[in-house]
Amino acid sequence: MTDFLGTDWHEKIFTGTWTAGSGETYDVIEPATGETLGRLGAASGDDVNAAATRAAAAQKEWAKTTPAERAAVLRRAGALWAEHADELAGWIIREAGSIPPKAALEISSAEAICYESSALPSHPKGQVLTSNEPRWSFARRVPAGVVSVIAPFNFPLILAMRSVAPALALGNAVLLKPDPRTAVCAGVAIAKVFAEAVLPEGLLQVLPGGLDAGEAVVAAPEVSVISFTGSTAAGRKVGEAAGRLLKRCHLELGGNNALVVLPGAEVGPATSAGAFGSWMHQGQICMTTGRHLVHESIYDEYVEQLAERARNLPVGNPATEEVAIGPIIDEKQRTHVRDILDKATADGATLVAGGPGEGAFVPPTVLTDLSPSNPAWAQEIFGPV
Repeated sequence: MTDFLGTDWHEKIFTGTWTAGSGETYDVIEPATGETLGRLGAASGDDVNAAATRAAAAQKEWAKTTPAERAAVLRRAGALWAEHADELAGWIIREAGSIPPKAALEISSAEAICYESSALPSHPKGQVLTSNEPRWSFARRVPAGVVSVIAPFNFPLILAMRSVAPALALGNAVLLKPDPRTAVCAGVAIAKVFAEAVLPEGLLQVLPGGLDAGEAVVAAPEVSVISFTGSTAAGRKVGEAAGRLLKRCHLELGGNNALVVLPGAEVGPATSAGAFGSWMHQGQICMTTGRHLVHESIYDEYVEQLAERARNLPVGNPATEEVAIGPIIDEKQRTHVRDILDKATADGATLVAGGPGEGAFVPPTVLTDLSPSNPAWAQEIFGPV
């Protein structure tokens, strides 16, 4: 798994080159097995501030390049995702606990995002505005400067690349803070692809780290835009900090989404859609279908068929078995899912299929008889429930 990525990243952060950070190093863990896949450096707040200074200097020269030069870098990056798809998808499978089709989707999406972004440099850059005076009045778009991208663990590559690639294409520098749990497949891989695509040094810096690094990528004076994808609780803090600093902030946060099944619906296709919506990637998706609102005329049949689907979905290690459901990302999240299941049944919910499972795995779970105040109804679970 190290042919393209190599080993230069071990115990390092990426600041244009691989270098030791001032934070502690940490193990990269495969959630399905607990095996250590490598060891990464963690960025401190000081590392982030130094990176922001370097990025701001590099950005000034990058913004002067022609649209054709920037587009060429993005096209080369797109080709590299395709060229090394098998290896990079392997990292998504092992590090993020993804089944192979989901990993392949991430790689193909990263490729497509690069190609689509390569068209952005040649888009119109402004407008001619109306004026009562005998002169031209122009509005012109210019690069924002340094953009911080804070990405999550669940679809780590897509949710990083959709901000990284457009920002670079439009003449900005990027500080990428990947989730430390998926910082190889959505941090090291991104750094390697853009380095091979001949992106000038300093424009992209990959800085996995803890709370101090997260605060710094928002607060660094050189940063003018923050793109955050993650939990609602963390997003509130990012938004509040950005608001105090009068910085542009884009937030994609959690959700507790409902599928509505109306009378007359075909139950088979409805439960198929419901199963996919609830259990893809172990339910670790902000758009996951956590609640099914089913009309009473087809309720019993729907519950029976959905539970049968749950019982027949294989659960296991996606790197070694053909499964539909892989591991929950880490022990903290597994504990959260199991705690909500315990509270839900204590509050009167009926467990029809699934349950807490064992070790890294929570099977597809169906609960019925939930009141609006039941924790499994009222809260985002981020698990296959």
